Amino acid sequence: MMKRIFSISALLMVLNSIASAVNIPVPEAPDINASAYILMDHNTGKVVAEKNADETKDPASITKLMTAYAIYAALERGDISLNDDVLISEKAWRAIGSRMFIEVNKRVNLDLLLQGLIVQSGNDASIALAEHIAGDEASFADLMNHTAQQLGLKNTHFVNATGLTDPGHYTTARDIALLSSAIIRDFPEEYKRYKQKQFTYNGIKQYNRNKLLWRDATVDGLKTGHTEAAKFCLASSALREDMRLISVVLGAPTKEARATQSQSLLNYGFRFYKTNTLYTAGQQLIEKRVRFGVEKQLSLGVAEDILVTTARSHYKNIKPSIELASEIIAPISKGQVLGTVRIQLGDETLAEHPLVALQDIAEGSWWQKLMDRFSGMTE
Repeated sequence: MMKRIFSISALLMVLNSIASAVNIPVPEAPDINASAYILMDHNTGKVVAEKNADETKDPASITKLMTAYAIYAALERGDISLNDDVLISEKAWRAIGSRMFIEVNKRVNLDLLLQGLIVQSGNDASIALAEHIAGDEASFADLMNHTAQQLGLKNTHFVNATGLTDPGHYTTARDIALLSSAIIRDFPEEYKRYKQKQFTYNGIKQYNRNKLLWRDATVDGLKTGHTEAAKFCLASSALREDMRLISVVLGAPTKEARATQSQSLLNYGFRFYKTNTLYTAGQQLIEKRVRFGVEKQLSLGVAEDILVTTARSHYKNIKPSIELASEIIAPISKGQVLGTVRIQLGDETLAEHPLVALQDIAEGSWWQKLMDRFSGMTE
């Protein structure tokens, strides 16, 4: 069937009604002293800045983002409960590195272990949770790798739940950003834990190692990491107005550097880029004549909100268009895909979504169909 391209004049009017972007040139991203980094918009996946983002690196305790995701998924499936009392093994108790200070052969509430995992970065809590879910840490690592594949993390492999250094334990800045985004998207209630600044267990108060939680009120996560091999790492996220950015810095030279460099990336992204909602789910974008239906006009739109991230000064240059079948024939079902909405900036496609019917249209009577056939009705 022949297809035609329609410019979306109504959408252009919406874009033009928004305050014009100030013509501020976009400078290069800050010079980050780290082995790899990425700055990504959570809602659109647009990468604002990156360096060595696909090089495999030792993630240290940022590993615990995947440990936590696998736990959240198990909670959602009903395999475990926040009310579970977890028996602490000797292996968990003897865990080296950062610890929650749980005691061997004691039972600890799973909810408390999650806080110890996230806030205190407890290796002991990580192992205890891994054993509770999968029997042992090695089996839990298999679960982590399966989950990584499901999330589309292409350059990631885990051998433990803690992030202790191992040649077979690696990930990338891009994969960490995607994992961080998945936590925020899939488990918003659990994500609230990542902004908790301190946690006391067994009479010992420990503070969240993410210094940005104290420096920037818009930062609400996620996770630090440090080993001799990995150096200092930080995955962070901030929400300003309706825009959420995720920053991942790997291999920074010092604890202070990972915080200041992450802050620099976030400030850069928010200053020079903006995420806008072009149109919302169910909004009529175009109306099209229908042949052989009980109704003659069909409203078309998108099934989900469409957002785009651009440099602020480039937003006014966005060009939306619709590719639509030249002829639409009843019956039509609500949600049926009948075309494509494409948003472009120059040669770059920013977004592409199905154009769907916003209503049902039943097939007309024989008389209606006969009249349509003879009228040669066209757009």
